[in-house]
Amino acid sequence: MRIETATESGSPGRPNEDFAAVAMPASGGGGALVLLDGVTPPDGPTGCRHDVPWYVARLGGSMIELSVSPTGRSLAECLAESVRRTADAHRDTCDLYHRHTPQATVVAVRWNADTVEHLVLSDSVLLIEDTAGQVSAVRDDRLDRLPAPLLARRAEVRALPRGTAARAAAAAEYGRAVEALRNAEGGFFTAAADPAVAARAVTGTRPRSRVRAVAALTDGAARLVEVFHELDWQGVFTLLDEAGPEELLRRVRAAESADPEGARFPRGKVRDDATAVIARW
Repeated sequence: MRIETATESGSPGRPNEDFAAVAMPASGGGGALVLLDGVTPPDGPTGCRHDVPWYVARLGGSMIELSVSPTGRSLAECLAESVRRTADAHRDTCDLYHRHTPQATVVAVRWNADTVEHLVLSDSVLLIEDTAGQVSAVRDDRLDRLPAPLLARRAEVRALPRGTAARAAAAAEYGRAVEALRNAEGGFFTAAADPAVAARAVTGTRPRSRVRAVAALTDGAARLVEVFHELDWQGVFTLLDEAGPEELLRRVRAAESADPEGARFPRGKVRDDATAVIARW
């Protein structure tokens, strides 16, 4: 089996809030991969003394451990238990009910000789290549299905010049509206402190005999498709397979640098943390 990964912080001097891990137990032919994208909180209090990298390391470490442990848990059950364990690690010192408590998106894949199981929560992406070479994207698209007025407001904010008071005020207003829909009915969901969020994840299982490879991307690595429209998912998978994750990240950085103010391709962050993992049998 061939497994490759690459990750890069979006901004020099800032910690990378992504997490990636792969485990292949010595016994049996199975394994698992876990990819998290920590949610950068807005400036201001979060109710927590811990930062996002602490959170994703705790959550991701627990998730990869449980995913390869012979417990019989589904990936959703592994996620629920991992969220619970992580919450237990700081519930006595932090306000876990605070809207900006540390949280993350999640992609997980687990395989054995018979099946390939997957889980996706929020806006990271899983690509699955079948034995015919066709690539399908597994996405949790609830962020794309927010109320139309809110999506229109996002476009208006991103059209305003960066660094201006008008954009800062509009962005703050938009951010508050989005946060009101986080982990709420009719909104979108991320892993934070409530284990029940695991039931909101997009999950599925495929016969191992029909899967040739998988790739997981944080939204920062998926920008060649979702923001810059340079490739489709099939093209991204081909790039990963032939040139590797580092080349994908190089292409993303080149596209970001070519539009340094986000004028041609509006986006929340000019540069974002980016992580990609590909696993091929």
